[in-house]
Amino acid sequence: MNGEPIVLVGGGLASGTAVRELRSQGYDGPLVLFAAEPHPPYERPPLSKGYLMGNDPLEKAFVNDADWYGEHDVDLRTGVRVESVDPAGRTLRAGGSDLAWSGLLLATGAVPRHLPLADDSGVPVHYLRTMDDSTALKKQLTEGSRIGIIGGGWIGLEVASAARRAGAEVVVLEALEQPLLNVLGPQVSALFAQLHREKGVDVRTGVKVDQIASASDAATIGLAGGDSLTVDRVVVGVGVTPVTDLATAAGIDVDNGILVDGGLRTSADGVFAAGDVANVDHPVLGHRLRVEHWDTAIKHGTVAATNLLGGHALADELPYFFTDQYDLGLEYVGNPGPEGFDRVVITGDQEGPVEQRAFRVWWLRGDLVVAGMHVNDWDAIDRVRELVGTRPPEADLSR
Repeated sequence: MNGEPIVLVGGGLASGTAVRELRSQGYDGPLVLFAAEPHPPYERPPLSKGYLMGNDPLEKAFVNDADWYGEHDVDLRTGVRVESVDPAGRTLRAGGSDLAWSGLLLATGAVPRHLPLADDSGVPVHYLRTMDDSTALKKQLTEGSRIGIIGGGWIGLEVASAARRAGAEVVVLEALEQPLLNVLGPQVSALFAQLHREKGVDVRTGVKVDQIASASDAATIGLAGGDSLTVDRVVVGVGVTPVTDLATAAGIDVDNGILVDGGLRTSADGVFAAGDVANVDHPVLGHRLRVEHWDTAIKHGTVAATNLLGGHALADELPYFFTDQYDLGLEYVGNPGPEGFDRVVITGDQEGPVEQRAFRVWWLRGDLVVAGMHVNDWDAIDRVRELVGTRPPEADLSR
């Protein structure tokens, strides 16, 4: 180190983990963390799960206690957006001032994809990404309110679950033939559609939204083919886009995120990227991968901290994510990659209401298990991790 601070840009889990790891690994030099939002770094899963459902306090989302930063001599600058980065000069500009750095982590995350049809409609529209987004939406999930959700991905379905728990009427509008179709395939995605229908959600698949218009204090959503529905609030969950503006302007290689090697190094010397924004050349899977999930952000934060200090750690963990919807919980490990999968094996209890089943799902390409998942089978996660990436006998999938 040359006496200049290590600087972290981002107010999410990857940045919050990295700053803690830097101190725990013995770095006692200057540390500066920029968070564009007026909050210390926080996790995002509670925003669509525990906090949105009213089960957990907002404070549970913070990565580190509020006092931790001062106690560990971290210069935390909230509400400050980094304007530019100069890798050659090892400086950045933020809040109108220049700052030199010895190492830099870009953990700028992602932003929701916007739906112009909704944004230009003049009706109440919610996107769920930030702490403030979740607080605003939570106030609208009340008994008898009518919530229209455009997009049947993880965020859309988790919002639907929270809204139904609050007693709201819910309709989910999904353009594909099933929610989560591209992630889980037709067999498993159909189970999630069934789950939400069992809970009273009006799940409409294969639909196209043609119009959104104001109707007194509500909104009218017009669908292709002539159907329409009236809701009090519109929630849009159609994916996210990685925030790469800083990297692009700095001449750092970008393609669906900031391109990094297995150690999270970018094309610029001394600059690393982690979390949702990092498109990693995965050392185990053998292909590039950008993951938008909690576990990856934690692992990336640890790897980035190690390598900012001159280490040689690899971001080689298999992708993992989880979701909680109603009383159904699942954990998923792996990634089929660009070659995809050619068959799905489901083992376990497949009868009765979906929420009450306990089963496992295996995605295979040939005889290779490329991903695995359990639903409500909480002793299974170690077995799932064990089999993903292997070629087990078919009988082993049922053990």
